[in-house]
Amino acid sequence: MQFNSAETMKAGAGLFSALALFLLMGAVITQRPRPKKPTRRPVPTKKPSVPKLAVPAQPEPQEPTDFPPPILGPPSVFPDCPRECLCTPDYPNSLNCENRNIRAIPVIPPRTHYLYLQNNYISEVTAEPFINATEVRWINLANNRIHRIDKKVFEKIPALLYLYVHRNHLKEVPSGLPASLEQLRLAKNRISKIPAGAFSKMGNLTLLDLYHNQLSDSDLGKNTFKDLKSLMQLNLAHNVLKKMPDGVPSGLIQLFLDRNRIDDIPKDYFRGFTHLAFVRLNYNQLSDKGVPKAVFNISSLLDLQLAHNQLASVPLFNGHLEHLHLNHNSIESINGTLICPYSLQADLSDHSLLPRLRYLRLDGNHLSPPIPLDVIMCFRHLHSIVI
Repeated sequence: MQFNSAETMKAGAGLFSALALFLLMGAVITQRPRPKKPTRRPVPTKKPSVPKLAVPAQPEPQEPTDFPPPILGPPSVFPDCPRECLCTPDYPNSLNCENRNIRAIPVIPPRTHYLYLQNNYISEVTAEPFINATEVRWINLANNRIHRIDKKVFEKIPALLYLYVHRNHLKEVPSGLPASLEQLRLAKNRISKIPAGAFSKMGNLTLLDLYHNQLSDSDLGKNTFKDLKSLMQLNLAHNVLKKMPDGVPSGLIQLFLDRNRIDDIPKDYFRGFTHLAFVRLNYNQLSDKGVPKAVFNISSLLDLQLAHNQLASVPLFNGHLEHLHLNHNSIESINGTLICPYSLQADLSDHSLLPRLRYLRLDGNHLSPPIPLDVIMCFRHLHSIVI
């Protein structure tokens, strides 16, 4: 094929013109001025401040502000069973309402002998729920918010044997307690008052627990415990007593007075006790001056606890004592000849006549090993000595 030279030159001129136009347009584009970045951020214009209206301070809410919802039990075969309780055919005389978040005691069925209401939010106990519950023998109301118990409650349940109201907000011992009662537990309340006659005619009571309250000497009169002829255990530990309580029944077996402020024991305080076996006076302010020489020389005493006091010497005790706690006092020496209930020169070949002390705790004093030989020679039944 042959090409015309004139046409070739014309086509080359056209291509050159197109290339020149393209380069000219690129130059125009690259030379377009770019906007400059601002060196500072623009300052926003402030809105005019509007004065806030004063809001009155709201009182702090009293805790707890909210209670969890009551827990309803499954349908029961007993038509009289409250929905917030459990009634099982295996225990037809029991009404189980513990841990149900209830605020008030439901109506108690007449068949109920055992009533469990512990661990709820009950604030008071009124007579209405007990109108037909005359057969109730056992009530557990522990760990609620109870600050009041209507004395008419006990008129409805005259055969009550056990009443547990520990861990509540009571400020005084309930009135009108039934004469049938055998155990009364009122520990960890705020009790600072025992009304006159609160325990009158309660000759069946065997256990009275007033541990961890706010009772002082003035709250315990000479006649407070007078009618408690059957009392076996009295717990007055963790109160604010400075003296040994008066009028304690002579048939008592256990007397607990730990964590008070007692600094003196009358010389003949324990005279007349016929069955007293356990005495606890730990964490008081007893010194040798406040402990008469032979005050603990009681033939019935088996366990004596005097830890965390201010004693400088070992008090005398009877040969029947088995456990003696004297730890954390100010004792510097121990003389087995002085504290031995029998003469070391006596013929004690009959081991039944030997002192019965088996456990002696002396740590936390100013003593150093070894144990004196006369202590070992006297107390031959000793199994454990802590020093």
